[in-house]
Amino acid sequence: MATFVQAKIKGDKVVVFLKPTCSYCIMAQDVLSKYKFKPGHFECVDISDRSDMGSMQDYFLELTGARTVPRVFIGEECIGGGSDVAALQKSGKLEGMLKSIGALQ
Repeated sequence: MATFVQAKIKGDKVVVFLKPTCSYCIMAQDVLSKYKFKPGHFECVDISDRSDMGSMQDYFLELTGARTVPRVFIGEECIGGGSDVAALQKSGKLEGMLKSIGALQ
């Protein structure tokens, strides 16, 4: 499970670990959907059906300081959850972060 998470997190990619019914997950997806990503540089990973979901969230706690979803990674850095993504967009910092890892077209 840790290997699965680490395999998804790459320096030039944005990954959102989420549950589709979670309002903060929807918020993060809505914000990120406004950007044009290069093919293969944006991925949403639904963890809600995984048998190891609980231990995966425990791993997020260890890795990022929180076990809630969404866990949004820009490159190898976790920037937090839905409200964090929205705040970064509002402050104008999000686009620069996405550009800095080369994820945008």
